[in-house]
Amino acid sequence: MLFRKALWGQGVRYRICPQDIPGKPDIVIRAKKLAIFIDGDFWHGGQWVRRKLSSLESQFTRSKSRDYWLTKIRKNMERDCRSTAALISEGWTVLRFWESDIKKNLDRCITLTIDIAYNGPKQTPFSFAPHKTFAEFFAGIGLVRMALERHGWRVAYANDIDPNKHDMYSRHFQDTQELFDLSDIHKISADKIPNVTLATASFPCNDLSVAGSRNGLKGKQSSAFWGFVKLLEDMAYRRPPMVLIENVPGFLNSNKGQDFRDAMLTLNRLGYSVDPFIVDAAWFVPQSRPRIFVVAQIEDTETCFKGKSNIQLIENRFRPKKLLDFIRDNNEIRWGVKNLPEIETSMAELKDVLKDFPDDAPEWWSHDRTEYLLNQMNPRHRNLIEEMISRPNWSYGTVFRRMRNGKSMAEVRTDGIAGCLRTPRGGSARQILVKAGNGKFLVRLLTPLECARLMGAGDYNLSVNKGRALFGFGDAVCVPVIEWIAMQRLNPLVAEMIRGRPL
Repeated sequence: MLFRKALWGQGVRYRICPQDIPGKPDIVIRAKKLAIFIDGDFWHGGQWVRRKLSSLESQFTRSKSRDYWLTKIRKNMERDCRSTAALISEGWTVLRFWESDIKKNLDRCITLTIDIAYNGPKQTPFSFAPHKTFAEFFAGIGLVRMALERHGWRVAYANDIDPNKHDMYSRHFQDTQELFDLSDIHKISADKIPNVTLATASFPCNDLSVAGSRNGLKGKQSSAFWGFVKLLEDMAYRRPPMVLIENVPGFLNSNKGQDFRDAMLTLNRLGYSVDPFIVDAAWFVPQSRPRIFVVAQIEDTETCFKGKSNIQLIENRFRPKKLLDFIRDNNEIRWGVKNLPEIETSMAELKDVLKDFPDDAPEWWSHDRTEYLLNQMNPRHRNLIEEMISRPNWSYGTVFRRMRNGKSMAEVRTDGIAGCLRTPRGGSARQILVKAGNGKFLVRLLTPLECARLMGAGDYNLSVNKGRALFGFGDAVCVPVIEWIAMQRLNPLVAEMIRGRPL
């Protein structure tokens, strides 16, 4: 009522809640094709931000109806995006205000509305936000897509250079021919990239990983990052308002931190503030797979800071000391750091994803091959195996072969978590499963289905040969990790981006 009364007092005439317009806006100025929504902070997923909580879930910690409210509010958030996108597609300009902003900044909201009504809007990257579309660069076998689509996102473009990964992608996703660009990222024209809300880039880690060459962003493979950046730069005003980058933790200290610094400053130069954090797949699935992620957003002076600030930076598992020190020590970088809610670590164990093969199945290695593996272990790892064999029940572990002092050694892990799935190209051999107990010791390789489950993608189409499938999953992202980022970081960011500015 405050807003409507103030707007009427400025001589602006409007209609209230018309039923024939998508989303039923609170106020409509038909002559200007301007639709205005006043969204309650609680009902549309904004109250937790105003209360400076870490997540929407934090708002309902003590509520017995927690699941009900989370479902209802997230449905409202999705509907807000759909109705806004529909209006934009029909040629309307949309203004959405938080109810709390109307109460605190009424004059600013009225001034902005009158300016847009009489002068018209200017297209900005924020105009692409409500569509929740994304371009998936370095798409691999499409696990980023699998995760994002579960949280209301829609792929508009995908790119990778590897025809084998493209083959797996196309077998799982039926629309691949329409949107997948099998090309070298350095040769793609920005004109081919559609307008999207988000660009994702899981660029090659070969030159950043401790198992790789450590040539950094100048290396043959990891330099693909600069091809991605060049596309963002060439997109100019069509640049997506959000970017999600993923790579190995070695990215942070590559070339003594200079590579990560250069990457963050380059994103700053393109207008983005940056928020780095680390998430381990082991918090969701029984696989150790720590990765560093960067959420970059088109800069907003109210949500980013340069160097030191009053924002409280707390050491935790998302931002351990090494990352936190980097943020604090690099004052020239514009950071957009957000607090993240704690994750309740999954109780799943390696045994939960394994297929139960009979002891005489051909998948198990021969006696000679098994003995050879045992002889590659040092005394400590051999003792772990002997202890497993002596137990009265079955237990499981995984083994990697690694070069130690010029010699191939077999190293076992028995904590119920698989080692990080990798590709031979990344510098490591395939992961080996060991099953021991009751005086027996059995060895085989992990199957493609087991690897898919370790990546949170147990329903993935596996109609390719074993080698190709294992390579694809070893070079991919963990689905539930990306789902968590979508739910806790990307979707709330969209909710903020579509409010308080013309779309």
